[in-house]
Amino acid sequence: MGGIYWLASYPRSGNTWFRTFLSNLIEDADQPADINDLSIGNIASSRGWLDEVLGFDTAELAPDEVDRLRPAVYRWSLRRHDAISYLKIHDAYTTTLNGEPLVSREATLGALYILRNPLDVAPSYAHHNHSSIDDAITRMSEHDHALCKSRRGLPNQVRQQLLTWSEHVLSWVDAPDLNCRIIRYEDMLTDPHAAFTRSARFLQLPHDPARIAKAIRFSDFKILSRQEEENGFQEKPPATERFFRQGKSGAWRDKLTPEQVARILAGHAEVMRRFGYLNADGEPV
Repeated sequence: MGGIYWLASYPRSGNTWFRTFLSNLIEDADQPADINDLSIGNIASSRGWLDEVLGFDTAELAPDEVDRLRPAVYRWSLRRHDAISYLKIHDAYTTTLNGEPLVSREATLGALYILRNPLDVAPSYAHHNHSSIDDAITRMSEHDHALCKSRRGLPNQVRQQLLTWSEHVLSWVDAPDLNCRIIRYEDMLTDPHAAFTRSARFLQLPHDPARIAKAIRFSDFKILSRQEEENGFQEKPPATERFFRQGKSGAWRDKLTPEQVARILAGHAEVMRRFGYLNADGEPV
């Protein structure tokens, strides 16, 4: 039976790293997968893909009108391909003006939500957007925050509503009737074999130890960084110097001021505590 597993995350949470692992796992080749030719599906917000399926230019439509059509594209994918697809998505789990889930219940098999400590997301998001950390923290607390919402310049992706960081997380993990699992970025680093094995099993992919180990090895940040240095990375924003940077957790301790930490805790402490980023005393761990 075909259908879509959504690889969902707030930006700068490890989605591309996980997709690289997934490509290496699926290909099971003798060399690392090419970061510019990952063997999994489109990003859900790809304007080119949406236009191709719909048969007209979505640039003529308002963002809410595009959102209303997106579930039909994902249903089409289900009918067209009698196989499982794995699609990256940064949108929050929202509904269209018709009350239908943006991702289409009919087309969805489940969602793997890739979660990262917002204290580490903030400096990485700032670097990615070529902005200050304070600006990134502000965006992460805006209820109407969205990617590609400007129609000037016609970006190659359609608008993606993110909401606040906390709202984004909860929209997916608490979505009613959604088969959702969580993989934390930090667990991908500290216990990769266990984290990636659980995820591969959930996604109905091979998960024998030797194959998992090779896919992890081929997805090492040093390999990804070297590939980007040699051939560039097509998903990197033009203003960003490097896409693959450190691949670490806890870097916020050297990058955030106490005031910036306090701002993030003020907006997101409840969700951070729920997923193990704060201890019983409300302190970051």
